[in-house]
Amino acid sequence: MKGIILAGGHATRLRPLTKITSKQLLPVYNKPMIYYPVATLTQAGIKDILIIIAPEYAGQFLNLLGTGRDFGTKFTYEIQEKPRGLPDAFIIGEHFIGNDDVTMILGDNIFDYDFSEEIKNFTHGGLIFAKKVPDPARYAVVEFDNQHNVLSIVEKPKNPRSDYAVPGIYIFDNRASSFARKVKPSARGELEIPDVYNQYLALGELKVNIIESNWHDAGTFDSLLQANNYWAKKSMRS
Repeated sequence: MKGIILAGGHATRLRPLTKITSKQLLPVYNKPMIYYPVATLTQAGIKDILIIIAPEYAGQFLNLLGTGRDFGTKFTYEIQEKPRGLPDAFIIGEHFIGNDDVTMILGDNIFDYDFSEEIKNFTHGGLIFAKKVPDPARYAVVEFDNQHNVLSIVEKPKNPRSDYAVPGIYIFDNRASSFARKVKPSARGELEIPDVYNQYLALGELKVNIIESNWHDAGTFDSLLQANNYWAKKSMRS
């Protein structure tokens, strides 16, 4: 199993903070945001991680993270010239993935959850996660039956069919890159990650696990503040 952290983009919703640095380098309590997805992957036993970054911040990431030795892993870096959507990470990382399975996590998604069992027991196909949220229309929404068989996934629907959002961590086999290459830009002009899920779903090879633990998609001022408060309180309790 290899890992990918997608940490590109311009983060215009967090301006003016992101006029001087990458969103994923902003602090979340006492660490840069990127440390949290790094920890999620390394704690799950992944020792080979590709970090995809925007060109203007490449030096900052390299100065902060280096080779990965300090984190007990190996980092490889690739530049994403412009944000084209999440499936672009599998295209950029095609040679890195090779014949291996891959877990991709978004650089602004912060979990208080151990994915070790899911990663260790993964065999083939695709595995996504579902988290009940009060505002599902902000996210990709997954609909599933009582046996957790996926019925549909829609990106930012106007009328969500469930209260379950798909957080920004995905486990796929090595077909993810070829499936990503088949995705056409949406009306937003981006490649949409549900178009990758749905290729696995069409083959009957997409599974979903519900997680109850804390998750922050720290791409807005409110969610960034909530993440800071949560990890500050957790640190004080430990």
